[in-house]
Amino acid sequence: MKKALKILAVILVLIVILVAFNYSKLNIISGYSAKNMSSSVFVAGRAPAFTDSTDNGFTPINIARDFVDIKKKYASASVYGLMERKAIYRKGLGSVLIDDDYDVTQETPVPHRTNIARMSPYPYGNMKQKDTTFSNVDYGKVESAVNYAFSKVEGEDVKKTRAVLVLYKDQIISEKYAEGFNKDSKFLGWSMTKSLLSTMYGILQYQGKLNVWDKAPVEAWKKDERNNITLHNLLQMNSGLEWVEDYGKISDVTKMLFLEKDMTTSQIDKPLVGKPNETWNYSSGTSNLLSGILRKQFNTHQEYLDFPYDNFIDKIGMHSMLIEADMEGNYVGSSYAWATPRDWAKFGLLYLHRGDWNGTRIFDDSWVDYITKSTPTSNGRYGGHFWLNAGGFHPDVPKGMYSANGYQGQRVYIIPSKDLVVVRFGLVGKDELDFNKFLSEICNSIQ
Repeated sequence: MKKALKILAVILVLIVILVAFNYSKLNIISGYSAKNMSSSVFVAGRAPAFTDSTDNGFTPINIARDFVDIKKKYASASVYGLMERKAIYRKGLGSVLIDDDYDVTQETPVPHRTNIARMSPYPYGNMKQKDTTFSNVDYGKVESAVNYAFSKVEGEDVKKTRAVLVLYKDQIISEKYAEGFNKDSKFLGWSMTKSLLSTMYGILQYQGKLNVWDKAPVEAWKKDERNNITLHNLLQMNSGLEWVEDYGKISDVTKMLFLEKDMTTSQIDKPLVGKPNETWNYSSGTSNLLSGILRKQFNTHQEYLDFPYDNFIDKIGMHSMLIEADMEGNYVGSSYAWATPRDWAKFGLLYLHRGDWNGTRIFDDSWVDYITKSTPTSNGRYGGHFWLNAGGFHPDVPKGMYSANGYQGQRVYIIPSKDLVVVRFGLVGKDELDFNKFLSEICNSIQ
């Protein structure tokens, strides 16, 4: 009996030490779990048990325990009963982590949406796409490439792909979903949201309402050397500002996403650690700063909320899309947009057609040249909130390819020379899925 008590005492001491050492991390872990659960259930319509075992089923997030209230539309999570966090669902704005000061009874402005039934085939309408067969497409090769993205090793789903969509000349030539998902399933784009945010700037540039070459209108920077930072520098993530983008520990990005009330301010107070236009550093804080700057372009909060839907998202029929907002009502332009693969593919097609949507111009043709111009010091990897292949990172894929990229391998690839848009969603990225192989096989199927 004494031996058992000693063992128990040792275990308890170890648990206390472990919890004390990682206590600050528990806030992030439970915050991630609660937010992801709330969005998965109330935005994407998935079951709590499914989300718990899949989207939240990886280390260390899987040590959190979730509770979901379907009626009141919220999810909470804690780790060993500690650091409980709560995320609520707000219609039109998605789910948001809240703090103890947040008034859940307050009336919150929401974006106005327009959903017009367009009696034409996909992608320009709501009807079934035309049954088109292209003589120059090797459909066997396309199928092989798509199957590769879903392939399993000894029965284990190591690639964890959930959806792949391939469009050639505006037509779906391949579409596949993992069990439990279909064309109406909504997927989180994570950092693909950054490319949506960039598009909003392209629209305002086209409308003559801002100039990306102007200095960033940040009051706190006006009296120091940061005053030289332009909107262009921010869009290219080349401001020289300090930022740590590390999801494996407590860092600038995890504190912003899971602790901050207003995510648009996290980057503002950072000092320069390099020179504008000479120091590329990937930063989600920069994207959310741009979301805050975007908000100031409008006279009212309502105009800001309506802008991306009126001028872009609903205008091209991406009606499933929803961009989530923080507690202060700012769009989380770094990370939180949801849509079906078919609607994400429309986003790719808009860029493939250089801002022209079936005769309606959304942004200027030159904006594509702007966002695909390589950021200095990025080695041809990054442009204006889009990822590039200019540096040949995917050696067997055309260098003119560019893409919206998100955490865990969310992708919208635009390949102009092949007239292709390729969409992929899943739970793991490049370490488990060879995107060069996947994309090159698709490209080689076009003769």
